[in-house]
Amino acid sequence: MTHSADASSLSDPAALELSVSVVRKRAPGLVPEVALVLGSGLGSLADSFEDPVVIDFGDLPGLPVSTVIGHRGRLVLGRFEGRVCVAMQGRVHLYEGHDPSTVAFGVRLMRRLGAHTMVVTNAAGGVRADLRPGDLMLITDQLNMTARTPLLGPNDDQLGPRFPDMGHAYDPALAELARKAATRLGLTLPEGVYAGVLGPQYETPAEVRMLRSLGGDAVGMSTVLEVIAARHVGLRVVGLSCITNAAAGLSDEALDHADVERVARRAHASFEALVRAIVAALPGPVDGGAQ
Repeated sequence: MTHSADASSLSDPAALELSVSVVRKRAPGLVPEVALVLGSGLGSLADSFEDPVVIDFGDLPGLPVSTVIGHRGRLVLGRFEGRVCVAMQGRVHLYEGHDPSTVAFGVRLMRRLGAHTMVVTNAAGGVRADLRPGDLMLITDQLNMTARTPLLGPNDDQLGPRFPDMGHAYDPALAELARKAATRLGLTLPEGVYAGVLGPQYETPAEVRMLRSLGGDAVGMSTVLEVIAARHVGLRVVGLSCITNAAAGLSDEALDHADVERVARRAHASFEALVRAIVAALPGPVDGGAQ
């Protein structure tokens, strides 16, 4: 039985509490420390969880099923690198017709379940010329080019403050932890700013030039609203982009989602090794946000 048909009739707080109840009944005693959002072609990382509990998005009020190939649409809880983790195998997007609050719902749910840190990942196009398909990029900041925010409307003070600070959207200490993890693994880890756009069409060469002039290094159709919601609820964030293609105007090849998935799968071994190292080295819980 799924609850997706009922979700539209529920307020966000009611849907959130119902989803928390569903998860706790399915996974009693599992209180996650770390939340992972796994983007296009990267969701198989959660298949490595020990003793996993798998819940379809459709069984969680307020969280619709993703319609995008490469997004399996499942919440997975289990042990990973000695920690209890919760992962979204795939995500929902604005371009699927969802409102910003729905896009952010999974992040809020994972925080309410107990997570204190979020590892957010995506597949992205390289805007900077030196970023090549298969590279992993550490996200140091973001540009929200969607003209949307999950914080629009009345603020829920139980989730977080009316005006959350975004000065360190991506936690500097966690970024340093990721750099050290990459060095230990012998991985090159370029850094850059992720530009989140609405989509679903890929960008024009002129739009790519605009993004570069604004300071963007990689571009994709996700992540920025999730990170806004994460900071609102007090989650610390570390972000990774898997560069799956050169953005329009930087290559003669036509862009295709199948190629995005293929490159993400090719980079999976390095991606999984880096995420494992980051999760293993994460610090413990920190104060702030809703529990």
